[in-house]
Amino acid sequence: QVQLVESGGGLVQAGGSLRLSCAASGPTFSRRVMGWFRQAPGKEREFVAAIIDWNGGRTYYADSVKGRFTISRDDAKSTLYLQMDSLKPEDTAVYYCASEGTASYYSPRSYDSWGQGTQVTVSS
Repeated sequence: QVQLVESGGGLVQAGGSLRLSCAASGPTFSRRVMGWFRQAPGKEREFVAAIIDWNGGRTYYADSVKGRFTISRDDAKSTLYLQMDSLKPEDTAVYYCASEGTASYYSPRSYDSWGQGTQVTVSS
């Protein structure tokens, strides 16, 4: 069973930056597909970014964050990151780290392990 713990959320003004971290523990093979999702009040959980192949590191992004967010990981620290720049009020949500995903990296149903979430609030 993979355990995921997110950190790094907070309150930031529009145009600012935050870096989210997700510390992972458990079998390495189960982290092959990892992703970030977010959920705003009253909305469904939506895909933000994914990284596939622990050693290859191919990345994918939602159109709404492409060019502003960067997903990465540090193998030595077993940590997944999400660098968020040029933040907008519409980025406000609870951000979740997910692991043990499948090739359908954009769907929440593809992931078996989830963190507890970290709140990101962007003020205008």
